[in-house]
Amino acid sequence: MSHPHFLVIPYPILGHMNPLLQFSQVLVNHGCKITFLITEFNQTRMKNAIEHLGTQIKFVALPDGLDPEDDRSDQPKVILSLRNTLPPKLHNLLQDINASDGDDSKITCLVISKNMGWALEFGHKLGIKGALMWPASATSLASFQSIPTLIHDRIIDPETGLPTRKQEIQLLPNSPMMDTANLPWCSLGKNFFLHMLEDTESLKFGEWWLCNTTCELEPGALGKWPRFLPIGPLMQSDTTKSSFWREDTTCLDWLDQHPPQSVVYVSFGSLAIVEANQFKELALGLDLLNKPFLWVVRPSNDSNKDNNAYPDGFIGSKGKIIGWAPQKKILNHPAIACFITHCGWNSIIEGLCGGVPFLCWPFFSDQFINKSYICDVWKVGMGLDKDENGLISKGEIRKKVEQVLGNEDIKARSLKLMELTLNNSAEGGQSSKNLQKFIDWAKD
Repeated sequence: MSHPHFLVIPYPILGHMNPLLQFSQVLVNHGCKITFLITEFNQTRMKNAIEHLGTQIKFVALPDGLDPEDDRSDQPKVILSLRNTLPPKLHNLLQDINASDGDDSKITCLVISKNMGWALEFGHKLGIKGALMWPASATSLASFQSIPTLIHDRIIDPETGLPTRKQEIQLLPNSPMMDTANLPWCSLGKNFFLHMLEDTESLKFGEWWLCNTTCELEPGALGKWPRFLPIGPLMQSDTTKSSFWREDTTCLDWLDQHPPQSVVYVSFGSLAIVEANQFKELALGLDLLNKPFLWVVRPSNDSNKDNNAYPDGFIGSKGKIIGWAPQKKILNHPAIACFITHCGWNSIIEGLCGGVPFLCWPFFSDQFINKSYICDVWKVGMGLDKDENGLISKGEIRKKVEQVLGNEDIKARSLKLMELTLNNSAEGGQSSKNLQKFIDWAKD
């Protein structure tokens, strides 16, 4: 067979679809054929991306099993519905694709993301190869794989996943110490923990665990299991537009009007919700900076419309506030001085590839581990600390921005890490070789 045909099955949220779309684009550039599965609910929201990619990637849509009015931010509900709804429909889809004319049309490999482990087991029973494309850090996957050990050592409760006592542990060699309260599943509830136990068990049906990372970034995690295959940074597909919100590209012209390293960029990704009092404190903190800032405030929905109320006294005259951003282009713009981020892995990789210092504001899941890497291991940023009321104060925001912008060591390390990271996906780089190894495996 000359070129493998991949069926790509992401969990249907932006933080999973983006890296899997980027990876799909890379595979297309290597001559592979891609069928990309999306939910019918997301099909209309991704209309621009589907039109933009044209015939390069074939999109197919299946129902997610939920009603139109259901809350799709309820992750356990979505996960359970997908697992109950998709298998028979996926079976029919595979039959239809494989019944097409010619061997070249047959699916040779499934590539899935987190929360879709059942699909690897499903494909295995049909004799189809499978691989996981993990959308977060390799360390976070390693933490899920370590759950049986953590239970055995009585570090976490086997029913809830919550820590049995307050302590810090080192999960892996060459990885930062972490508070057990910040294990990725602790903030997401018992149901999510039990799902992840099941999902992680299914991952053994994937021959490769692909990660958007590099050997230099996470050596401890990548050395732990031979299935790990770092293929990052996935930055090649700058043309991929998969956002559910329209990107405001006027911010790029606005950035052009500012001198190098002068603008503070603020974005908390596609899921994190800033509570109302914290939102006001952030707004006032940005005003206090007396520096230009570019702030992404996502379009309101039912869950955050009341939170995005700007406080009395907020001027914002030096800033630009947008609904959604062309983030890779922003982080590669010379005007950006630092990145105030929720520490989602996609954002971190994009920031590292822009050589930008970070100010860390994690909300949940793996974001706390990612913060530890930025502040304690790579030393390319600082954390923002909460006050006695649990808020990151306007004064703290101003203080830390001034500290990070005045730290020449952080800037130098950021540029060095950018070079190391980007070299991996250049021709002859380790990630580039790993990618070719994966494609050759899929051909056999």
